[in-house]
Amino acid sequence: MDVPLAHLDRPFDYLVPAELDEQAQPGTRVRVRFAGQLVDGWLLDRAEMSGHDGKLSYLERLVSPEPVLTPEIARLARAVADRYAGNLADVLRLAVPPRHARVEREPAAAAGAGAADGKDAGQVVAAAGAEAGTDAGPVGADSGATTGGSGSGPVVPDGADGGVGDPGWRSYPAGPGFLRALADGRAPRAVWSALPGEDWAARFADAAAATVRSGRGVVAVVADSRDLDRLDAALTGRLGAGRHVALSAALGPARRYRAFLAARRGQVPVVIGTRAAMFAPVTELGLVAIWDDGDDLHAEPRAPYPHAREVLLTRAQLGEAAVLVAGYARTAEARLLVETGWAKEIVADRATLRARSPQVTPTGDDPQLARDPGAATARLPSLAWEAAGAALKADAPVLVQVPRRGYLPSVSCAECRAPARCPHCAGPLALRSATSIPACRWCARVAAGYACPHCGGRRLRAAVIGARRTAEELGRAFPGVPVRTSGREEVLATVPAGAGLVISTPGAEPVAEGGFGAVLLLDSWAMLTRADLRAGEEALRRWLAAAALARPASAGGRVVVVADGALAPVQALLRWEPGWFAGRELAERRELGFPPAARMASLTGGAAAVADLLDAARLPEEAELLGPVPATEGQERMLVRVPRSRAAALAAALHTAVAVRTARKAGQPVRVQIDPHDIF
Repeated sequence: MDVPLAHLDRPFDYLVPAELDEQAQPGTRVRVRFAGQLVDGWLLDRAEMSGHDGKLSYLERLVSPEPVLTPEIARLARAVADRYAGNLADVLRLAVPPRHARVEREPAAAAGAGAADGKDAGQVVAAAGAEAGTDAGPVGADSGATTGGSGSGPVVPDGADGGVGDPGWRSYPAGPGFLRALADGRAPRAVWSALPGEDWAARFADAAAATVRSGRGVVAVVADSRDLDRLDAALTGRLGAGRHVALSAALGPARRYRAFLAARRGQVPVVIGTRAAMFAPVTELGLVAIWDDGDDLHAEPRAPYPHAREVLLTRAQLGEAAVLVAGYARTAEARLLVETGWAKEIVADRATLRARSPQVTPTGDDPQLARDPGAATARLPSLAWEAAGAALKADAPVLVQVPRRGYLPSVSCAECRAPARCPHCAGPLALRSATSIPACRWCARVAAGYACPHCGGRRLRAAVIGARRTAEELGRAFPGVPVRTSGREEVLATVPAGAGLVISTPGAEPVAEGGFGAVLLLDSWAMLTRADLRAGEEALRRWLAAAALARPASAGGRVVVVADGALAPVQALLRWEPGWFAGRELAERRELGFPPAARMASLTGGAAAVADLLDAARLPEEAELLGPVPATEGQERMLVRVPRSRAAALAAALHTAVAVRTARKAGQPVRVQIDPHDIF
């Protein structure tokens, strides 16, 4: 039943009326009477007999005869709920979109036919052949590519390149073997580190084509709509039209449900999308793939807070499907898959990497300090100015990555350097433009007569400089050069070739035609000094994503990172070794006992409520309590840590404790998160 109470998280038996016998099949939505109220529910199974000794009620009515919940997704949802100490009903709300009656009544072909504009019908593309190499080390595969194809679309010849001059998967020794395994109907599991400048969407399309060719389906998840559009275009160009849908929460109710039904009815074998697609009901699933699994957009903000990577890995384990975890960077979780032997890595050799990489230079090493003593403190050292000037002179665009959006998103007292806070709510003050009055970022109150409570000073200075202020400064430094910004207000997908400046926040970097001549990574301290377990990992992920857009060093591509070259994330960027850094991070987390080396639960709520939950929980003997520490106003957070081998026991104990509290109608709720993306 769709009831968010942990003590009711179990199946209930009901009688099926004779008039509903034909239509009330497993997977359909129903309405039942429970505790005197009508509630929504899912029909999970039909049985001749019930183990319940008491009197059974009848189903009240059938909401729809459409079986939208497949047995595979029901089993996956139960596993995800158990993994995250959540309720099955909460997971099913994430897995199955709300019903849209008009779309459901449309002819079956309408959902997968593909409208002319593509977007309204979910954009579907036809199956095609896959690129297969000739001599490469397999990833869980042997030699010998299959030929032929399935579906109504054109079959791409074996060994076809991803594009003119594009070596495709052949750039990676294990790449062609991975595709052969997919085309042969096997289930290889791989962690792929993409090369700089790699057309990752085309490689995903190749893998999808190989899987479809074996008669199986594909689910591919990306972080945001820009990546989704890029993958959608790659599939269309690579495979033709007719056999894929795009699933995203941004589609709207009708379009999303139409795309969902196309997959559920088996009309399309490939589903791509944001995290909304991780539960897509694909028939005969053969491959699950995720791009940039370190992006926090993959973490679901609604209970039970599952991560798309973990859902896909669970799904692959249950359904014996192939796995592709990919990105320019590598997370500690992906590194753990490789170290345990659960997955093999797909990486390029050093010669290929050197040929494809831009020249990366830090500004805080000894040679640079000897030339420019101010490089250690300057926001834009002379090296960065020189790189930008040289690229513009060569008629190439320049990308400048700034960690913060806005003009001056953070200001401080000019006298004592204390952060400037709102006198009403203690929120941070900010400036929106050069002529604006300081205003609070939390309550929006202006602070025209601000006086520092520490020293009485009335002058403010920049603590953090945002993208708009950076664009203003660079526009004055390079007059006549077009300046574009890409961030929250407007995210650019592409920029033309030719001289120009692009100021972007992390994750909003556009793709430049022919690549950027120079990439400047500013304010590195803002990312490296965050109070976050993943600060170094996240900084490297964002740097690699931006640096990958630069031209190769042989074509004049340069990357300047304003940071000390001795720092581990900077070293990984210089050598382009995300795997090495991920291994280092994993080793440190093993030593400190943090995820993914250990399993950790976060309990957030009122002090009395958290204590009550812990009293009701029969935690494993190995459980270690950390805290409590203050969370939001009036709440605290307690961390519970156990070895990975006791993860299931921890989740079960917490779920049972929550059920005890809901059964006795405890007033204050406690938010339970297993391995939260932001532990601190």
